[in-house]
Amino acid sequence: MIVVWRSGLPARMAPALFFCLAATLTLAQSQPPDKQGYFKYQKVMVPMRDGVKLETVILTPRDQQGALPIYFSRTPYGVPKEDAFAGFHPDQNSIYADGYIRVVQSIRGRFDSEGEFEMTRPPRSLSDPKSVDEVTDAWDAVDWLVKNVPHNNGRVGIAGTSYDGWLVMQAALNPHPALKAAVEQASPEDMFANDDFHHNGAFRLSYGFEYAALLETSKTENHDFKFDRGDTYDWYLHLGALSNADASYFHGKIPTWDNFAAHPNRDAFWKERALTTYLGEPKLPILHVSGWWDQEDMVGPQTLYSAMEKRDPQRWNHFVAGPWNHGQWGGSGLSLGPIQFGSDTSLYYRQQIYRKWFAYWLHGQGSSDFPEAQVFQTGANRWQSYDAWPPRAGITPKRIYLQPAGKLSFDSPDTATQPYDEYVSDPANPVPYRPRPVTPTYPGPEWPVWLVQDQVFVDHRTDVLTFTTEPLTEEVTITGDVVAELFASSSGTDSDWIVKLIDVCPADATYNTATRQPMAEFHLMVNSEILRARFRDSLSEPKPVPANEPLKYMIDLHSNDHVFRKKHRIAMQVQSTWFPIYDRNPQTFVPNIYKATVEDYRKATQRVYHSAAQPSAVVLPVNTNSRVPDDAPDSCYLPMKLQQKIDAAKLDSYAGSYSTANVTIPFARQGDQLSMEVGGQKTGLLPVAETAFHSKDENWELTFAADKDGKVRAVAIHDNSGRVQIAYRAEK
Repeated sequence: MIVVWRSGLPARMAPALFFCLAATLTLAQSQPPDKQGYFKYQKVMVPMRDGVKLETVILTPRDQQGALPIYFSRTPYGVPKEDAFAGFHPDQNSIYADGYIRVVQSIRGRFDSEGEFEMTRPPRSLSDPKSVDEVTDAWDAVDWLVKNVPHNNGRVGIAGTSYDGWLVMQAALNPHPALKAAVEQASPEDMFANDDFHHNGAFRLSYGFEYAALLETSKTENHDFKFDRGDTYDWYLHLGALSNADASYFHGKIPTWDNFAAHPNRDAFWKERALTTYLGEPKLPILHVSGWWDQEDMVGPQTLYSAMEKRDPQRWNHFVAGPWNHGQWGGSGLSLGPIQFGSDTSLYYRQQIYRKWFAYWLHGQGSSDFPEAQVFQTGANRWQSYDAWPPRAGITPKRIYLQPAGKLSFDSPDTATQPYDEYVSDPANPVPYRPRPVTPTYPGPEWPVWLVQDQVFVDHRTDVLTFTTEPLTEEVTITGDVVAELFASSSGTDSDWIVKLIDVCPADATYNTATRQPMAEFHLMVNSEILRARFRDSLSEPKPVPANEPLKYMIDLHSNDHVFRKKHRIAMQVQSTWFPIYDRNPQTFVPNIYKATVEDYRKATQRVYHSAAQPSAVVLPVNTNSRVPDDAPDSCYLPMKLQQKIDAAKLDSYAGSYSTANVTIPFARQGDQLSMEVGGQKTGLLPVAETAFHSKDENWELTFAADKDGKVRAVAIHDNSGRVQIAYRAEK
């Protein structure tokens, strides 16, 4: 539930800050830094109803003309420091051009806020008016702000990503009358069923361990757990049984870890923390934002939107999804890992969706005619709008079946086929979830991109089954919910089943010069999920698996909008371990896996069936209305549209010298190409879009930005270590 900030600022900033300074990632600063900056900075302690005071930063435009709305976020990660805004000047295309008073608040018990911190504190005030929680704290904060911040217009909008998005949902459960609009981005919904700490009851080991340490080791800082090995796969394997984590490292000082062990099933503890326990009709306009490759909270926004859509007479409930990892909408959206999208999807979201949402509800500008759902269709790499999510019109459920010899086909298995494939699942040799060495979750950098890493790295393992179609002769578009129907058995009395739906690039796909990634036969994971077999019928009441008895498992792979293009292949992988993102199932039923002993972990023979009587398949929501334009960019063939010619006058407008604090970088036009000079060496730039380029040699991503008068003033340089620097043009 955290977003890593990639800039010259501290390595981890609050997700609430993404839209405070996100403009810098897309060149929002239209002039060189100065000491004063756009905002006046004030830190205050805002009182709550029980007397606890919360650390709050108020950022007011220095040239404020008239009353402005308040743009509010609450966070456990710490408020920004004053020097973070030195020289900040928003671009005229950013949300700040509309005028806002920006407020960021630390929740109780974190950093300088008083009170006690409780991870995802339940909204107890909804049934007990004497309780205080994040619902009441949000209400009290808004009430204080509209009464005490000078020159506000009485309208407040709240937004946040991840934990901050969850705090948005808490505020929306009982919103203050001045709270007029909300945007939750990547909010978790149910941490036992689908987000962050568990998926279908399977414990997210490396994430849960490292995140609990991050927030609960210290009140006044975010703490990265210090591993003594470079490969955390090896570290977690040597950790052994889960009980060793507390005995060897936490020693009863990390409350969240203690709660994991005390609540191994979805009991009252988890139910009172699930947002759907409390949701009804939307009480204010709310936008739910999800990333298709969000490594932390992809499911939450989908579930929250669906739950609130059941009762939405005022049409206040809307959904957005893009091709992003966790929080990427605040940065560059040209690509994710080696996957290119042909346009800056994050910039589109910020300008065409996010900015317009708040402009209407807080300023009364623009139109309220927002599409019900706006999603980015991967594969075809284009934005689509739908009147419902998932859409119903033109959607035909179609099964794609597992076949013998690793085949996958839309034809159902016949009676003569081999009935199953089998493998041995060994807890002592689990399947890694990303290529080793597996670096720590925080601070990364591999964690944010693991869902788009090439899945061929496990294809050779004897405990992974891979099924693949022939190259497609027609495109297949899936729009909506994807569900696996898996017939399987285990020689053990408990088991995990992992299913991945994969888009395989053609054999003649090109080499990605920007990321140095071969794309031929690249296996892109489109949908995936795990099911812990003990919870096959109920997350609250686990039960053993009958050994060697085939059962039908329904595994929700969640929704998507994706096109499998011609010449591509569709693949599916099945396995029983995914380590260390998920803990190892002992494969022997025990009442509480957190208390399992070494002796409980045993090998098991797993069988996956593909017979006429037991036809394992994935149910695809085939979109028969979808037609992909011939010129739609295909992410397997890079560079996308790089054969296009950019007008020489446009290239001339980019040419010149740009300076950061440490270096000056000259750009020049040579014919129909732009080049840059770094360390005395010239390197050509490949255009992705009219304003976006990739360097051939440095593996950098560059985006040029103009000021309100159209003059190019700066370039953002996203280097190969993930840092973003702004270089300002030297005036002639």
